[in-house]
Amino acid sequence: MSKLKFIQSKIVNIQSAIQQSALWRLKSDKVVFTNGCFDILHQGHVTYLAETANHGQRLIVGLNTDASVKRQGKGDNRPVNNEVARAMVIASLGFVDMVVFFDNDTPIDLIKALQPDVLTKGADYNPEETDSSSKRYIVGSEIVKSNGGSVVAIPLIEGFSTTNIIEKLKG
Repeated sequence: MSKLKFIQSKIVNIQSAIQQSALWRLKSDKVVFTNGCFDILHQGHVTYLAETANHGQRLIVGLNTDASVKRQGKGDNRPVNNEVARAMVIASLGFVDMVVFFDNDTPIDLIKALQPDVLTKGADYNPEETDSSSKRYIVGSEIVKSNGGSVVAIPLIEGFSTTNIIEKLKG
C-alpha cells in the first residue's frame, strides 16, 4: 500500500470506526478519543495529540465537519482548510490511528457509538465538571466514566492557536 493510501485509509466513516475500535478492544488495546476542528495544524495541536496518544494504544480523532465548525461561531472565514484537507493532515500523524468526522455541534453521538476507554480534552476543560452548561464541561465524560473509563485534561502550550495564526497573517 502506498503511503498516501495508508493515510487515506485512516479516515473512516462511523460504521468502520465502530467495527475497528471493537477489534482493537478484543486485542485489549486501550482506545483513546479526542475531538476538535484542527483547522491550521500547529505545534500546540501536535503536542496535544501526542500527549493524548500516550494514554492508550489507539487514538481516534473526531473531526468537526466544515458545517459543524461554521456553527461554532469561529468566524466567517473558518474553517480555513476544508474537512478533507484537515483530515489528511491529522491522519498523516503517525500516532493517530483513525479520523472520523462528526457533523453535530458536539461529538456526543460519536462517543456513545465508540465507547472509548479514555476521553481527552485540553486543560481549559475540567474532567470533574458535571454542569453540562459550563464552558469547562467535557461532552461525553459521563458516558466514558460510567463505562469504567477515564477522562483526562491535557496541558496546553500557551501562545499557539489557529486564531493567533490568522491574526498574525493579517499583519
